Amino acid sequence: MVYDFHTHTSLSDGVLSPIELIRRAFVNNYHAIALTDHSATGELSRIIQETTEVCALARAYWNILAIPGIELTYIPPQAIAETAKKAKQLGARIVVVHGETITEPVEKGTNLAALQSPHVDILAHPGLLSLEEAKLAATNNIFLEISARKGHCLANGHIASLAQQVGASLLLNSDAHNEQDLLTPSLANNIIRGTGLSDTARHQVLTTNPQTLIKNLALAP
Repeated sequence: MVYDFHTHTSLSDGVLSPIELIRRAFVNNYHAIALTDHSATGELSRIIQETTEVCALARAYWNILAIPGIELTYIPPQAIAETAKKAKQLGARIVVVHGETITEPVEKGTNLAALQSPHVDILAHPGLLSLEEAKLAATNNIFLEISARKGHCLANGHIASLAQQVGASLLLNSDAHNEQDLLTPSLANNIIRGTGLSDTARHQVLTTNPQTLIKNLALAP
């Protein structure tokens, strides 16, 4: 089964409506999907409310764990902690921060601010993460993302290597913006193989770590 905690819908820059994305994920053999549309502060309440309602509808009728979340994107680092806390208060079950990917002009300090916040769950596509930042992720139990998305994936090997050195936890996410971006079991396995991780580590990323996140956040139905 597939676990994917970073996706986008028509509520931000995705193509599909929230309910269609969940349905297509279900058909792709997803066990869990988080809807994490881009937001700063103005859209936060609206997006979280809408995704919460849609995820509840999907969980009621389909055998998929649909999770309302948010991806805090291009927020000044000094505002990340406060905004992440607000997102959780508004009902986001998973808070993702748009990390310092090498393909976009994300402000330096974003990775560090995200990894210092107790309300952040996942640092997405962290780019050229430092060793000290990786250690902070391990200490604060924040998951680092291995990305399936074009461009963001270019630093996957670097992130996997650092995580292995310091004991930080990794997740594979699609960062899907349309149905073609969704993962399949074989694609997920091949992306993780491409990072050079061992068979044991691949199982951890694809199965153990997602189940740990679900358990830690009490996300199971």
